[in-house]
Amino acid sequence: MAERKRKLDIADGPLAKRAEPVAGMGTPASINPYTGKNYSQRYYDILEKRTGLPVWQAKDDFVNMINSHQTTILVGETGSGKTTQIAQFIAEAGYAQDRKLIACTQPRRVAAMSVARRVAEEMDVELGEEVGYSIRFEECSSNKTIIKFLTDGMLLREAMSDPLMERYSVIILDEAHERTLATDVLFGLLKEVLVARPDLKLVVMSATLEAEKFQGYFLDAPLMKVTPGGDFFAWVPGRLHPVEIFYTQEPERDYLEAAIRTVVQIHACEPPGDVLVFLTGEEEIEDACRKITKEVTQMGSKVGPVKVLPLYSTLPPQQQQRIFEPAPPPAVAGGPEGRKIVVSTNIAETSLTIDGIVYVIDPGFAKQKVYNPRIRVESLLVSPISRASAHQRSGRAGRTRPGKCFRLYTESSFKSDLQEQTYPEILRSNLGNVVLQLKKLGIDDLVHFDFMDPPAPETLMRALELLNYLGAIDDDGNLTEVGTTMAEFPLDPQLAKMMVASPEFGCSNEIVSVAAMLSVPNVFTRPKEAAKAADEAKARFAHIDGDHLTLLNVYHAWKANGEDGTWAYDNFLNQRSLKSADSVRGQLARICQRLNVRMVSTPFEDKSYYVNIRKAITAGYFMQVAHLERQGNYLTAKDNQVVHLHPSTCLDHKPEWALYHEFVLTSRNYIRTVTDIKGEWLIDVAPHYFDLVNFPAGDARRALERMYEKKKRDRSMPERTR
Repeated sequence: MAERKRKLDIADGPLAKRAEPVAGMGTPASINPYTGKNYSQRYYDILEKRTGLPVWQAKDDFVNMINSHQTTILVGETGSGKTTQIAQFIAEAGYAQDRKLIACTQPRRVAAMSVARRVAEEMDVELGEEVGYSIRFEECSSNKTIIKFLTDGMLLREAMSDPLMERYSVIILDEAHERTLATDVLFGLLKEVLVARPDLKLVVMSATLEAEKFQGYFLDAPLMKVTPGGDFFAWVPGRLHPVEIFYTQEPERDYLEAAIRTVVQIHACEPPGDVLVFLTGEEEIEDACRKITKEVTQMGSKVGPVKVLPLYSTLPPQQQQRIFEPAPPPAVAGGPEGRKIVVSTNIAETSLTIDGIVYVIDPGFAKQKVYNPRIRVESLLVSPISRASAHQRSGRAGRTRPGKCFRLYTESSFKSDLQEQTYPEILRSNLGNVVLQLKKLGIDDLVHFDFMDPPAPETLMRALELLNYLGAIDDDGNLTEVGTTMAEFPLDPQLAKMMVASPEFGCSNEIVSVAAMLSVPNVFTRPKEAAKAADEAKARFAHIDGDHLTLLNVYHAWKANGEDGTWAYDNFLNQRSLKSADSVRGQLARICQRLNVRMVSTPFEDKSYYVNIRKAITAGYFMQVAHLERQGNYLTAKDNQVVHLHPSTCLDHKPEWALYHEFVLTSRNYIRTVTDIKGEWLIDVAPHYFDLVNFPAGDARRALERMYEKKKRDRSMPERTR
């Protein structure tokens, strides 16, 4: 077990006694005002727990604050109850009148769905009725909805059709300290909307004391920090007990193995209490869950049973909800107690509070988006977390009783290697999508847009350049007709352009399917114990021209087999991802219908069926192409980065020109989801991008020169001799 280095008490003084509900707002009545029915017994049971939340004590002060100010900044540690309670306080205070809604944004889909479900339960209403949620490709609300939880990206998308946010009386930006790309853009938009709409209220909620930065940005909006004892302008703490922090003496070479080892040791040696392990992604989490279950099972009856549960954003909602289940009972009466072990991404850092967690294992890593504007590469990299994140993680151990946090790194590393705060996403992202959305909102002066942390000029210029090459904006920076249509799709600009261009190539039905398959988690499964069988199954779907068409084959085969889960399992396909792709496809098809994008197909027996699909993909992704050099290496066109075909590709040959969906930065630079294309298509769909005047010297340029020469000769030949 990691050696104990020091003890850290992060409790903020004893909790004040519970505030009882007083007459007026919040008084339990026998009739639910939202449904007109009697409250259930469960409502009263939950209400008793709600009144014990630290934020409940600040209820009246908060309502007074929002009544008297247009913008309020609220600071409360994770676990204070702000995410579930504040929207309800606002609704009870009368802000859900005249068909206006209360919006509460979350940075993650999991949180938006989970919090909506919890709040619906607390209000004793049906999810999707009075309380709803909205995430990309899924809407769960109705004309009765008064509180809507939605991802920050969805609120930004709604702004394109409702620039003044007229549907809402109050907008709550939760988890603002995470500084996601969409939240930062919403800051700038809402600052302008508040001027145009004096009736709109804004609440910015943060789990860290860095909220003074938000306060300054919103022109000295009041900063609400209220203790349960009622001391005004003090801080809303979470329900915290002392947490012991343990560090390793030496750096761990393999944090995944170290995390699994620590879980097993905790289960064998520590008193009862649930465990939360932070890992970086789905594959790692599922691998850890299997290994933990296997190792604990091998220990037999000496230890209690375990319930090992994964948590990541693409997990289905019903499986996400399992993290709130209790630990299993002893296997036999009087035997060792059971334990729940949750293995999660950083979703569990602030977005969700899981009761019963006593032990936290923090390897010190998370996946973060990074962007290099010079070579136009955005990738998810496993990176060290910040000290602020480490503090959030350790705090998860002290919610219900004194806990322990095992940091799988040294104390000196914590002090000297970790940054104080996570870098805002807007400073490390490709801004193509954001710029397209801002253009659609009529915001043309991007340089003077009021970003809290302005992105580098080069990043903005690269985004404008991308949109210009895709034909979404003209040379003066104005949105084109194509760009206006592209902005309506909840997709990256290249995918959106591929969709918009597809009718021209007679394959929009197929391209909608390809886009849907590219928008969901990997449909192929490859368990280590059956890797050979999985590879053979994948080969049965493989298309000679590459991975995009292989995905299309998989989708068509799944539909032809009645969307059968057993068939998917037998063929090593992820049924969850396929069902999700089918749902996404339906929504994209409806958007096409609304935008009058023609849904057409080339007859399957026509030899140009697959050629047309590849041409349509090229129309969107011509900037993501690599050329095979004489030495056998691939170089990305224009940027001259050496890349390799990802081992997962279905291609059994090395095409001269390879179009790729994703650039993967690891120890080697890989291109993933690759299709064989013809060089002639590049100069047909994007002559402006493959203009020889600006093209660097090399094999790719020489190949382009030959193609331009051939095209010139073909044009000059008399019609009858061609």
